[in-house]
Parts: sequence; C-alpha cells; structure tokens
Amino acid sequence: MTKKEAILHVATKLFSEKGYRNTTIAELAEHTGVAEGTIFYHFKTKEGLFLAILENIRQTLIGEFNSFFREKTFDSGIEMLEGSIFFYLYLVGTKEELFLILHRYDAYELAQVTPVFRKNFSAIYNFILDTFERAIQRGQRDGSIEDLPAGKTAFIVFALVDGIARLKTFNLYDSSALFEQLILSCRRMLQKAPARK
Repeated sequence: MTKKEAILHVATKLFSEKGYRNTTIAELAEHTGVAEGTIFYHFKTKEGLFLAILENIRQTLIGEFNSFFREKTFDSGIEMLEGSIFFYLYLVGTKEELFLILHRYDAYELAQVTPVFRKNFSAIYNFILDTFERAIQRGQRDGSIEDLPAGKTAFIVFALVDGIARLKTFNLYDSSALFEQLILSCRRMLQKAPARK
C-alpha cells in the first residue's frame, strides 16, 4: 500500500467514525505516521482528501455492483430489482465505513454549499437510482412490474431501501429483520394486479 493509499484508508476510517468536521489533519497525520505536509502533498486540502474518499466510494460501489451483475442472472425485472435491493443492503453491512460517511449529516451540509461535493454525492446516488430504474424498466418490458414512471418509482424504492440502510448504519435496528417485509412491500407496490375474471 502506498503512502497515499494508506492516508486515504485511515482518513476514510476517521471520517466515518468522527465525521468530516471533527477529524483534523493533525489527527490523521498521527494515525498514519506521516507528516501533515505529506498529506497536503498528496491531497492539497482537507476538502481534496474528502473528494478523493467520495470518488473511492463511487468507484467501489460501481465495481461491486458490476461484479454482482456479471455473476447473477435474473428471470425478470422484479427479480433483478429484488437482487439489487438485497445487494445494496449487503454492501451497507459489509462496507460500513463507506456508508457511515455517506449518511453523516456534516457531509450533506458540505454538499449543500460546495458544488463539487454535491456533484460527487449525486454521482454516487444516481448510480444506485439508475441501477434500480434499469430493473424497473426491464420488469415493465417483461410484464413483472406495473407500468409506472420508472425514474420516480426507482426513487421511491430507493428511499425505502436507504431508510432501512440508515437504521443499519447507525445500529438502530437489525435491517435483516425487515428485508422480507421490504421485498413484499415492493412487490405489492410494483407488480401488476391480477386480471379480474
């Protein structure tokens, strides 16, 4: 692992535990065993370091989802959506540091006032939304999902899923206990009603 990678790794851990505002470069230098100047050499500013972390999160999530879809096949769009939901919650459980950063309020405050942070957050969440939307569109083509506005429907499904993910992120509730009910609720919301005789 290079010094730059080590700094990024430790910074991700510290930002996930303490938040962006409460993590200092001096503390990061102490935890990595490098001089503050070395951190600034690689990342220029604390904001630059945070942007590198967001980019790493985006690349990690895209890479994980791409691997998941290469290995899985689905018979229908509804199954593809359920697989996407399951995998998103799986990532929340296995990559907690990344989601602690994404779910922290101070990160959203930064995104509200700094366009480059907003752009990076949007890229991360748009990727997930696009994944859900593609599954919904496939389901509409194969008849497993009702003809609903795919983009808005993906957003609603993601809001449900990410709400449960946040419960898991902050250890407020065991999200696995809600998974079956979440899938049933999504099916009720999305599947075509059987034709009446």
